[in-house]
Amino acid sequence: MLPVELSCRQQQAQAELLLRVDADLFWFRGHFPQQPLLPGVAQLDWVMHYGTQLLAAGKQFSSIENIKFQQPVLPDSTLKLALTWNALKNQLSFRYLLQQGECESVASSGKINLC
Repeated sequence: MLPVELSCRQQQAQAELLLRVDADLFWFRGHFPQQPLLPGVAQLDWVMHYGTQLLAAGKQFSSIENIKFQQPVLPDSTLKLALTWNALKNQLSFRYLLQQGECESVASSGKINLC
């Protein structure tokens, strides 16, 4: 289940999406009942979905180069997803930024190898 796409900008090997993470998304069910958080697997799923749709058509997941989860993503958050495709390395870099008014803070980032 995907978030609500508020905007999408793409320029060559880069894309930037603004996403609304509604509280009723499947991913929040049971993760965790007292304090719902967006699981890392959901974040990676979205990176793969948008990355292969916009930048690396026909590519598939191979491995994770690195990943860092820095802040929890709560229900009803707004996220900016920045994607960069490096065709020479077959590597998709990503960064999720939490949007809080005029401020942005990194929620997670990493690099995924595709084949």
